[in-house]
Amino acid sequence: MILSKESIMSLRINDTAPDFVAETTQGTIKFHEWIGDSWAILFSHPKDFTPVCTTELGYMAGLEPEFKKRNVKIIGLSVDPVSSHGKWAADIEETQGHKVTYPMIGDPELKIAKLYGMLPADSGSTSEGRTPADNATVRNVFVIGPDKKIKLILIYPMSTGRNFDEVLRVIDALQLNAKHKVSTPVNWKPGGDIIIPGTMSDAEAKEKFPGGWKTPKPYLRIAPQPK
Repeated sequence: MILSKESIMSLRINDTAPDFVAETTQGTIKFHEWIGDSWAILFSHPKDFTPVCTTELGYMAGLEPEFKKRNVKIIGLSVDPVSSHGKWAADIEETQGHKVTYPMIGDPELKIAKLYGMLPADSGSTSEGRTPADNATVRNVFVIGPDKKIKLILIYPMSTGRNFDEVLRVIDALQLNAKHKVSTPVNWKPGGDIIIPGTMSDAEAKEKFPGGWKTPKPYLRIAPQPK
């Protein structure tokens, strides 16, 4: 079986997030320009008026102020036209108690879902007639840095609601790494101890952590979180 180059390409961490122009509930955007100097979360949905996604979009709307504090923009994508998104947003506010104020991308021709590897190239060119099950793989979360590089990719099944508190925690860890070049251990939360990465020499570590660090193993150096 011979696969085309397009059919085997996939996005990975540290790849540049593909740029695109799209219609959203807040007008036309060029994705990289829209991100600007911010961080961004692009999270996708297989279809409008789906129950699990309704709860997710509402929760993200409630959590948006926390992301704004961290200079993170939120944008949703659903494989349906923008006109449908507006009607869905009313249901989301009614049932979840939060108004969706971030933009939602319309992708009725499936172009962005394909561009980001969430649907195969042979999925057709229209959302019409497609069921949520047909688009079940459009359930990704992409965290993108100001450098337009992909920092995190999460993929969830349709039956399982996403944990956006975890995405917020990961943003804190990613931004700490970007500022101080440190790593974070399992279940890290802001204020907790960090790990000095192997790429940092002891001499560099002494400058950054004058109070020293714990070394349970030569490869494991644990220090307080930098201020």
